[in-house]
Amino acid sequence: MSCGIALAAALLMSDPSVALAVAQPVAVPGAPVSVASEPLFADIVARASALKALASGFSAETVPAGWTDFRTQATALADLDMQGHLVLKERGTDGDLKCILRGIAEDIPLKLDAVETADSPAARATALSELTYLLNDNVEVVTAPPQPEV
Repeated sequence: MSCGIALAAALLMSDPSVALAVAQPVAVPGAPVSVASEPLFADIVARASALKALASGFSAETVPAGWTDFRTQATALADLDMQGHLVLKERGTDGDLKCILRGIAEDIPLKLDAVETADSPAARATALSELTYLLNDNVEVVTAPPQPEV
C-alpha cells in the first residue's frame, strides 16, 4: 500500500466531514465550484475565524495565557487544512485552493513556533501579526468565489 493511500485512509477515518467531502462529485472541467458550504471547508472557516479572533487579542509581552489550548486548536486546524488539500487533490479540482491549503497547513506550526520563541515583545508582536494574517487568509481563500483555471 502506498504512503498516499495509507494517509488518505487514515484521514478519512479520523473526521467524518472528510469522508463526506471526498464523496462529493468530481468537478466538471472548466466549471469552477465553491467548496465553502461543504462541511469540511465550513469547519475550516469557523475554526480559523475563532482562532483569528483569539490571536488578535493576545498581548505581545509574553507567551499568551491559554497558549497551550490555542496551539492545540491551531494544530488541529492545520490538520484540517491538509485534509482539505488532500480532498481537492483527490477530486482533481481547484489547483489554487488545493495548494494554498497545503501551504497554510505547513505554515501554521511555523508561526506558532515563532510566537513561542520570540526573544522580545517586538518580535512576538510581529509573529502574532503574521499568525493572525495567516488565519484570516485561511478564511478568505476558502470563502472566495472560485475562479476558472488559467
